Amino acid sequence: MSITVNKKAFHDYFVEEKYEAGIALEGWEVKAIRAGRMNIKESYVIIKSGEIYLIGMHISPLATASTHNQHDPIRTRKLLLHANEIGKLIGKVERAGYTLVPIDLHFVRGRIKLEIGLAKGKKQHDKRADALDKDSKREAQRAMKERLH
Repeated sequence: MSITVNKKAFHDYFVEEKYEAGIALEGWEVKAIRAGRMNIKESYVIIKSGEIYLIGMHISPLATASTHNQHDPIRTRKLLLHANEIGKLIGKVERAGYTLVPIDLHFVRGRIKLEIGLAKGKKQHDKRADALDKDSKREAQRAMKERLH
């Protein structure tokens, strides 16, 4: 069950491979995510010292959250992947010029998972071509719908 999708990732990048990663979260973060108080639009994934981190994901604490703890809404969160997956991702990012982007935050058997994509950046002309394709498909759908009625 999807919680939130990063549509901007598909607009800015060609996503070639997808990986599902766990996230190291605190209790208040899990409650806030279940309440839908998060945003992954401005977030990105980095590799630092052989580990993968999510930076910039904003989680707003609930009003009922503890007052004696200081909650950092945009703290760096560690992503949990198998060692062989991390090795493969490090190799592609460092050698082949790929980028890691967060795509989808979802539940799997009660656990919160993040789908990250191995992606290459789009140029401006690629973005324009995608927009034209989307518009033409929408027009074709509209024409088909009108013919049926």
